[in-house]
Parts: sequence; structure tokens; C-alpha cells
Amino acid sequence: MERVLGVSGRAGALLDGVSLEMTGKDAPRLEEARDGITPGTRINVTYLAGEDPGMRLTAARAVRGHGFVPVPHLSARRLPSSAELERFLAGLAEAGAVQNVFVVGGDPARPEGPYEDALSVIRGGLLQRYGVRHVGVCGYPEGHPAIDDDTLWSALTDKAAALEEAGLAGEVITQFGFDADAVLGWLEALRGRGVHLPVRVGVPGPAGVRRLLGYATRFGVGTGATVARKYGLSLTNLMGTAGPDRFLDALADGWDPARHGTVKLHFYTFGGLRPTAEWITRYRQERG
Repeated sequence: MERVLGVSGRAGALLDGVSLEMTGKDAPRLEEARDGITPGTRINVTYLAGEDPGMRLTAARAVRGHGFVPVPHLSARRLPSSAELERFLAGLAEAGAVQNVFVVGGDPARPEGPYEDALSVIRGGLLQRYGVRHVGVCGYPEGHPAIDDDTLWSALTDKAAALEEAGLAGEVITQFGFDADAVLGWLEALRGRGVHLPVRVGVPGPAGVRRLLGYATRFGVGTGATVARKYGLSLTNLMGTAGPDRFLDALADGWDPARHGTVKLHFYTFGGLRPTAEWITRYRQERG
């Protein structure tokens, strides 16, 4: 049925069940934004190096307390021990925030403990023991600056298989990008490799151009002149702002569920939770 929808209809379908991202320090900003966020929205709580487990637990409690679904991040290579992972999972369970997690390898070149990558956390058995039921994993439509494509594909297919073997539901959340064509091509390649998990396409929320370009440089996201022009980024006006209107229009225009599978959106709130929530509301109304 989705294939007969027009572009506006497909854009609305992509926005159905959208998820957001926040940091451990964002609990006050979630309070400010909550009235503009649909109850039951999944909100990921990131695992930043400068934030301790207590801050992450407080943020997860705030997400749940406001009527949303907390999805705490676990950074495998930043976990100093299995005991530390158990303490964090136990805290999440006590807060009623343990059913959904997002597992990422993490930035350190060398593991700080026993977990070399996300796969080792998934295979470790602790997630199920503490009540995790759904696990998100990473996808990189434009590759990774420090990991070759063959390794990325192998890791993703292994994680999908491990989730199935463990009896855990899952999804892929992609790195953000500015090129809808690259995302659509990656989705088709993913399905061709036999991975049929739902995918949440990472979308940069509205933010200043300078900030967006800074994050793009940090994460190896392409910002060539052609891509920037299609997205609506001005490389000569770094004081301006940009939203993902054109990106989502192009994604909706090219999305074919028969080829690309189940796709939703995940917003990286670079410009703040409230501006992102307001942008989503406006875009949904305009495309409705």
C-alpha cells in the first residue's frame, strides 16, 4: 500500500514513529521540549565520554518520567569491566528503562575493558539477563573514517545474526548524512546482503551551518559542493541555519519499501531538542 502513496504521503510514513537523541545533560531541555514531542517517542540517551553513568541514568529516568521510551547507549570499548556494565544495566532496570538499548563500538582505539566491539556486548548474555528486549546497532551509509567498508558490512551482518540468535529484536540506526541518494543506495545494498532489520535513517535536526559542517567533518560525512547544494547548505554563509527539508523530500521520493524495507527516521538534535521537535511538527503539517 505504501508504494502508491505520493511523496507527501511517504514523507508522513517516514515520520511515523520518529525517534530523537539527547545527552545526559539534556534533561532540562527535554522538560522544555516535551509538550511538542509525541508521547511514546523513543529518545536515545548518548554515551559521551564526559558524562558518568549517574547522569545517563538520571536522563533515562527523565525520558521515562515524561512519557517517552528511553533508549540508553552502551559504548562497548568505554566499558571498563563487565561488572560496570552490570551495574549500569541494573540501574536501568530499577528505573524501568532497560528494555531498549543502543550498542555502539565507541571511539577509543583500544578497549578500556573486556568489550572490543558492540558484537561482544550482544553475545555476552548480560543484556537479556537484565531485561533488554530490543537492541539498536550502527549503520554507516557513507562509510566510517577509521573503518573500511568490508569490515563495516561484516560487522553489521554479524550483529544482525547475533541478535536473531539471542532472541533480541533490533534495528539499525544510521549515522547522519546530507545525501539521500547515498542513503537509498546503502539501504538497497543492506537488503541485498540479507539484513532485514528495520532501519532508522539518521537525520540532522535544524542547526547552524557551521555546527553541521563541524559534526560532518568529525564523523566523515560528505559535504562536497553538489551534496551541500542539494541539501541546502551554504558553504559561503556559515552563519546561516539549515534544516533537512530537501533531504527528507528526496528520501521520501526515492523510498520504495519493496527495495529498501522498513524505514523510519532518527533525529540528531544538533540544534536542540525543542527546535527539532518544532521542526518535525511543522514539516509534518506542511507535508500532510
